[in-house]
Amino acid sequence: MIKFDFSTYVDVFLDKKKYDDYMSKKEMIIEKLNYSDMTGWIEKPNPEVINEIKNTAEYIKKNYETLVVIGTGGSFLSSYSFNKIFTKYFNDDKFEVIYAGTSLSSRYLDELLIYLNNKNFCINVVSKSGTTLETMIAYKLIKDLLKRKYSQEELKKRIIITTDKEKGILREEANTYGYKSFIVPDDIGGRYSFITPSHLLPLAVNYDIDEIIAGYYHGKRLIDYAYQYAVTRRTLFDKKRYVENICIYEDSLSAFTEWIKQLFGESEGKNGTGILPMATTNTRDLHSLGQFIQDGNEIIFETFIKVEKSSNYINYNNRSIHEINNIVEDSVIKAHFIGHNPCLEIKIESLTPYNIATLMYFFQLSAAFSAYLFDVNPFDQPGVDIYKKEVKQSLER
Repeated sequence: MIKFDFSTYVDVFLDKKKYDDYMSKKEMIIEKLNYSDMTGWIEKPNPEVINEIKNTAEYIKKNYETLVVIGTGGSFLSSYSFNKIFTKYFNDDKFEVIYAGTSLSSRYLDELLIYLNNKNFCINVVSKSGTTLETMIAYKLIKDLLKRKYSQEELKKRIIITTDKEKGILREEANTYGYKSFIVPDDIGGRYSFITPSHLLPLAVNYDIDEIIAGYYHGKRLIDYAYQYAVTRRTLFDKKRYVENICIYEDSLSAFTEWIKQLFGESEGKNGTGILPMATTNTRDLHSLGQFIQDGNEIIFETFIKVEKSSNYINYNNRSIHEINNIVEDSVIKAHFIGHNPCLEIKIESLTPYNIATLMYFFQLSAAFSAYLFDVNPFDQPGVDIYKKEVKQSLER
């Protein structure tokens, strides 16, 4: 169960007239979303594709000890952040999934290749265009390692490609060499692609994706809350609250906040407008950024993601640590509110794959609604394309 409170510590900061005006546009915004050509993530995936993902995941677990997922941005953050939530902090016993292609750190890539040299592994390269620099560099280096160890026939068993249905370098390679492949649908952009093979395949080796899919589409029932969240954010922006701080009190959610930052940053940060997303992991960051948030420039509002129950009940002075953690979180909300910061709350009953999948659908809906309230397209990223163009020109000189 997920609960929302976008009023208790927020209403006094809102311009009620503007809030009501944005709320009155609800049907128009929903219709605009429904008529978009990039909303494949709203509908359930093809059951045949899901069965193929399950079968492939079973094959991977049966034949290898490690899966290396190669991708960046929207091609890795959804499944990576989901996986981090449910991975043990120490000595995890899940099937090993490594994410590569997320940076150009030569040290990381060198150590990764050394680590993989003695591993029985397969790879899943994820890129719709097949031109993303970080992804393609990592793919070439890891594929070269496989080539040194195995025949082309064996490579066919160890390389899985997730890319465009018809075009691109990776699609051509999959067709030429007969690699197992999955399709990134044309009507789903990277940061909205959680419910596609890009993320369901890496997750299927360790999780019940039927539960994930069911939880994800439960998020459809939260459409009113998703729109209210978008309107509240937009109204706070009009009050010069230009930065949203996503606050968490469980370290395992840190990667999840990275996904939220990409989702909102790329969806609404265009044409000189939008809210800058940031994140704090507390209680750690209460001892650093906490001072600014409590007493600094009033450009921030906060969204707290609270986990109400935990299966871990370590005690300290007759209280569970989790209870103490939640007491601190509630106290911080009150303190920041007193310090003139609007505080929104999202309360998750417990951390389960079902609940997190539901929350991912909620945030995707909210990001799309929010972008439309800023009069920008939620599904493009022209600013990202600019830096890619500059890099390409520099490398060709």
